[in-house]
Amino acid sequence: MDNKTAIIHYCNYQERCHNEVRNKLYELGCKTTEVNDLIALLIEKNLLNEERFARSYARGKFRIKHWGRNKIIQQLKLKKISDYCIKKGMSEIDEETYENTLFKIAEKKWQELRTERNSRTKKVKLFRFLLQRGFETNFINTAINNLITKTQ
Repeated sequence: MDNKTAIIHYCNYQERCHNEVRNKLYELGCKTTEVNDLIALLIEKNLLNEERFARSYARGKFRIKHWGRNKIIQQLKLKKISDYCIKKGMSEIDEETYENTLFKIAEKKWQELRTERNSRTKKVKLFRFLLQRGFETNFINTAINNLITKTQ
């Protein structure tokens, strides 16, 4: 299988960003000029589209892995996605769904921490967990306060 066929198959399998495709082509032993030509061909055939990738990535990581916006943005930046595409990708996340998901995750973790006797430690553990998931501090604080008032 030649490099052109291999990279077309690679891009048909799932959405890819330019950086992933570029790395794969170098892995296949392509030279820089060939890499640039093949990337141009993929863009021309609409097999490679960074905005579409960012939208798909943000949707998937939020819906499946329940990541917060901060973590999704960080991962997109690591993949060298432009700020414009990141902004478009983040528009895929509905605000109300985002808040509901955060509250469900917080509620589930709160239940897991029910054996924790010290309420401050419990709050800190929940806060850190949600922060690690990539949620914003203002949303986290709101969710924790809602949980506290709900359980009282």
